[in-house]
Amino acid sequence: MARRVAVIGAGSSGLTCIKCCLEEGLEPVCFESSDDIGGLWRFKEIPEPERSSTYRSLVTNTSKEMMCFSDLPMPAHFPNFMHNSQLLQYLQLYAAHFNLLQHIHFQTTVLSVKQSPDFACSGQWEVLTEDRDGLKKIHIFDAVLVCTGHYTKPVMPLKDFPGFETFKGEYCHSSEYKDPEPYKGKKVVVVGIGNSGADIAVELSRVAKKTFVSTRQGAWVIRRTSHKGCPFDITAFTRLLDLQGLLLPRRLINWVSERELNQKYDHRLYGLMPKHRLFDQIPVINDDLPACILLGVVVMKPHIQEFQGSTVAFVNGTKEEQIDAVVFCTGYNCSFPFLTASVFTGPGHNLNLYKHIFPPSLEHPTLAIIGLIEPWGPIMPMAEMQARWATQVITGCWNPSNTSQLIQIGIKCFPSPKHGNLLVEYIPYMDELANELGVRPNILRLLLTDPRLGFWVLFGPFTPCQYRLRGPGKWAGARNAILTVWDRVSQPMMTRVVPEPRPSRLPKLLVLSILLVAAIYAEKRHSKLLESPMAALNNWRMYVPAAVLRVLKT
Repeated sequence: MARRVAVIGAGSSGLTCIKCCLEEGLEPVCFESSDDIGGLWRFKEIPEPERSSTYRSLVTNTSKEMMCFSDLPMPAHFPNFMHNSQLLQYLQLYAAHFNLLQHIHFQTTVLSVKQSPDFACSGQWEVLTEDRDGLKKIHIFDAVLVCTGHYTKPVMPLKDFPGFETFKGEYCHSSEYKDPEPYKGKKVVVVGIGNSGADIAVELSRVAKKTFVSTRQGAWVIRRTSHKGCPFDITAFTRLLDLQGLLLPRRLINWVSERELNQKYDHRLYGLMPKHRLFDQIPVINDDLPACILLGVVVMKPHIQEFQGSTVAFVNGTKEEQIDAVVFCTGYNCSFPFLTASVFTGPGHNLNLYKHIFPPSLEHPTLAIIGLIEPWGPIMPMAEMQARWATQVITGCWNPSNTSQLIQIGIKCFPSPKHGNLLVEYIPYMDELANELGVRPNILRLLLTDPRLGFWVLFGPFTPCQYRLRGPGKWAGARNAILTVWDRVSQPMMTRVVPEPRPSRLPKLLVLSILLVAAIYAEKRHSKLLESPMAALNNWRMYVPAAVLRVLKT
């Protein structure tokens, strides 16, 4: 019989886990507490407790070619940066294409996951679930893949703001924010400047009387477009640039990149300058925030010192009166209420993960946390790579050789408290797991056997399809998908085809005319030189050094 694997959550990570289980001959059983797939990307008017939620206007901040799964590129007609409804549509296409829905139990909540009595021998888990009718059931699984993400427990640090109890206006967390209409004509303070904080502040500025953004740290702000208007991550993530990052000092890379950003808009002048270097934290991806600051509809402020009724005092001594609402964009805490305490073995009762996936303290690597990362890049292909490796570990294709060593590595290098060490580098992390799987592309061999493909893999966009060229899960369409990236990038923008301009003959005629005049002039000067060399020398006297003239006379 196939080994049974519980998959908790049917968002993007859960869907790819189901598919990876099927590829490895496992039997996946997915439990989804809501009534549909999509997780974070499925917009709901009313947020539900313990479930990730988003706002109506949310648009992706990574482009479609970089964030797609490795064996199903997004439709060519999709825009490069998609509205949340379009990404949900892609997840639905993915589920239908690989026939995943039949493995999902909707409106079924996982209440607890604990080791079976014979875990030391079997590595099995007892999973307690509750369905829509309130019926509870215990299941036995050979492995568990947790795919609930880390956007489920909003952080509301009200105690950090003295006098907040005197504030009588409206307040909410960004997880409750849906659209700007309730804030029309009001003065609003947005606390925090992550991606959500920047998006919400920009959107509020279009209807609010005044919008203030309070930030303790500041942020580097990057636009979605780069050279010639291409998606920024298409040009930012390449193997060649990653190699440069390994060879050059990090301080130099930070200095060059920060200088380039400040050439577009001076972060210090705009009140955005953070305390950290560019590559020390994930930047804010936003096209409109600098323009809103320039127009005065968004005003940057430092950290809040205290609330005095409807007046907000900031640490720089300034105050803003008659504030009507506050939106806290203060992030989330990781929450896995269904996991037993034995899994949380890190300092401060935190979850430690080997390679950001496995709790290393377990006797058997049969519990994996998928997608618990803050990547410098798109998360969906990284979660897919985690799922591909985790399912191979579960089937026994890869087995840790020294469990005690893995415990030390996990605690030392990969602690996960408060998101502090969830940050991972995109290409190095993907290559690390790809090496374990045996799917990392051999660039030298590609350059020798298929130079065109090798060139694209080395110099072109770092697309997830590169990990389907060889090894387990090899996909026959990977080569064509890599070589046609720019076709899919350009198609949604080519809605008004402008013909290429005909090459003008004027430059060629101008060059020929200049050459002809120069030739005639040279011929005349040459003839004069032959007739009277000393006369020509006297004409050139002012341009020729005296030493040279003495040599010519002798």
